[in-house]
Amino acid sequence: MSSIQTVQEARSGSREAFICLIHENEQMMYAIAKGFFKSDEDAADAIQETILKAYKGITKLREPAYFRTWLIRILINECRQLIRQKGKVIPLKHIVERADPSNRIEAASQLELYDFLSGLDFEHKEVVMLYYLEDFPVKDIAQTLGISESAVKSRLHRARAKLAVLFKETEGEAEQQ
Repeated sequence: MSSIQTVQEARSGSREAFICLIHENEQMMYAIAKGFFKSDEDAADAIQETILKAYKGITKLREPAYFRTWLIRILINECRQLIRQKGKVIPLKHIVERADPSNRIEAASQLELYDFLSGLDFEHKEVVMLYYLEDFPVKDIAQTLGISESAVKSRLHRARAKLAVLFKETEGEAEQQ
């Protein structure tokens, strides 16, 4: 069954079809949410709220072909809302310290990207995550976020410049130690 048919069935009230759609998109949703939050719990909260809102609102989805874009938009809005509500940041040091001792180096390297992303403001972080972590083309990012393609390119350019500065600062701190 095609994805569009599955979306149409979910819009008609099929729970099984909706569950299938969520399973198809769960890894992508986790990667995006994890880019905004350091903790799995916060990422899971955003995903859970996204799924609930998507389930309640799927009948309002006009174009089944854009289900994934619609779902990502809901997720990003949920991440924004949770960030505003919580207003907390967990230092990378605490996360790595809690990791299994045999996997600390691996945990540190996996979280290094997320640590750099935490240095970006929200609008730059979301385009970086969609472009680099989810391999979305600029056109799809623009559609998902409701902005122009030139705005996406501009945000990516500014984000790259900020990430370069953050990387140089980190290298300088590592050399001093």
